[in-house]
Amino acid sequence: MSNKLYVGNLPYSYSDSDMQQAFEAFGTVSSAKVIMESDSGRSKGFGFVEMASPAEAQAAIDGMNGQDIGGRNMIVNEARPVQPRTGNGTGARRY
Repeated sequence: MSNKLYVGNLPYSYSDSDMQQAFEAFGTVSSAKVIMESDSGRSKGFGFVEMASPAEAQAAIDGMNGQDIGGRNMIVNEARPVQPRTGNGTGARRY
């Protein structure tokens, strides 16, 4: 198991420090990052947490997945590796 976790279905007001504090109950948090929209600066409702060890990552999944945070049931699971993007990147549009 990896140490990196995907955390989804977050309240839009949730910050990096909120996530770090919540996950510290399960071990040492190496990093906690809520993903933000570049144009508005608002949370996209998901982020990533990296725990110090696989055992701590599993404990965080077991303890946090499905927990009610701000009226939303948090989704916590092992992060998948980044997949290479396909296409030529032109973003062709139909008019």
